[in-house]
Amino acid sequence: MGRIAVIGAGTGAMAAAARLAVAGHRVVVYERASTYGGAVGRFERDGFTFDTGPGLLRVPAVLRDLFVKTGKEPLEACVDLVQVDPSARHVFADGTEVALPNASRAGVVTALDQALGAGAGERWGDFLVRAREAWDRTRRPLLEEPLWPNWQVLADREPYPAVSHRRMLRTRRAGTLAEVGAWELREPRLAALLESHALGYGLDPRAAPASAAVLPYMEHAFGTWYVRGGMRELARAMYERCLARRVEFRFGTPVGRIVEKDGRAVGVELAGDLSPGHGSATATVEDADFVVAGVAPGVLDRLVAGTTLHGGDEVAPQRGAPSRLTVLLALRGGRPAGVAHRTVVHTADREDELERLFGERPGFPAAPTVTLSRPDDPALAPDAEHEAVTVTVTVPSGLKVSEADVERVLDVTRRAVPDIRERLLWHEVRTPADIAEATGAEGGAVPAPALAAASGRLLHASNRTRVPGLFTVGGWAHPGGGVPHAGMSGALVSGLIVEGPDFRGSQ
Repeated sequence: MGRIAVIGAGTGAMAAAARLAVAGHRVVVYERASTYGGAVGRFERDGFTFDTGPGLLRVPAVLRDLFVKTGKEPLEACVDLVQVDPSARHVFADGTEVALPNASRAGVVTALDQALGAGAGERWGDFLVRAREAWDRTRRPLLEEPLWPNWQVLADREPYPAVSHRRMLRTRRAGTLAEVGAWELREPRLAALLESHALGYGLDPRAAPASAAVLPYMEHAFGTWYVRGGMRELARAMYERCLARRVEFRFGTPVGRIVEKDGRAVGVELAGDLSPGHGSATATVEDADFVVAGVAPGVLDRLVAGTTLHGGDEVAPQRGAPSRLTVLLALRGGRPAGVAHRTVVHTADREDELERLFGERPGFPAAPTVTLSRPDDPALAPDAEHEAVTVTVTVPSGLKVSEADVERVLDVTRRAVPDIRERLLWHEVRTPADIAEATGAEGGAVPAPALAAASGRLLHASNRTRVPGLFTVGGWAHPGGGVPHAGMSGALVSGLIVEGPDFRGSQ
């Protein structure tokens, strides 16, 4: 079979590498960093362990399919995957709290009615029914098939069946997620719950299409899952599966450019192998029949300087997405019994937050929405008398985070953990600059999943490029950001290489 050069060792790239190796190809992965995983990172200090990227898994079927198709051991034999319950605890600006059961419509309806008043749960349940319609209409083209050549169909059609409303003799339908919250949910806290799903993916609910309703639906329908030991254990399992399929990894080996001949990608030029035991800084060329690039758009532009990869009538690569601030908290005192794994503390000033995140003068919100991760996992703390807590905040890409910003995060965190400052031993901060260093994405931007409508703004560039033999994989390619989506991009790239341009996706 052929020789495949994969640039980058993120989850999407490893998913493609494992599948291509099983198909009989010789696969070599070139990674500039010293390890695998890309954005799925880990930080360890003094016996504490933290995820520095995503901390939970949704739509685990994507990874289950990968492990079934690439070996005899299923996913659950390689990692300890557990369903989180409750799915999340929400603390609203007025102090109201609600814990939402995992993957239980009846349980969620009851919890919302009890916390927010009679009728709130029914409105949310009815919304999920409409969100399922949007999911059913977009699941195949946005997750399971290569991007359609006539992608404008996805760009121009809103798959969410918005409810008609009459106001002052006019009929209107929600076109954005914020309008869904205001016109269909009609309860500020329900609207905040809805918008938090968009915000978690770096999307402005005022501009995100109504089809973004699929984001809370995916969590509701497929559950929220945790990998014991942290999400880094999932990256480790993918790496080991690649090794078992004889994928070769070359760490500390940046690619300088993609080599082309007669208009086709035919290999990669290495900037020098800096991995332990090598140390050569001499550029060398390694031939390949296909090149798979799992890198951010700006990085790919530099690797193929002078060539237009996407443009004209094609979807342009997403750029300028928001980033994340992550604060890692080492706490004295054990994790209290019954604490939710994930808590979302909603902002007390929505307009300020959205304007600072998505307005013309970006900055740090005065009272940001924060998400706390408090896993029930003894492996993350040195002993039962300590606790590891991860706090994440959506921030503008490229933002220079100050200590005052971190203090604001801790102030908001106190709404969920009142004694946080008294228990704090130390904290570590991961800024957009750290994400940029780990992933190469400009400003530390984090890609969102692909969504229909919105004139195609939230679609991602095709896995195929204008350069024959060159494919893109991972969060910045179709179908977009998030571990499940990146994993599916690996399946799509593998299908396009193994089965050819007529590949239409999984059946």
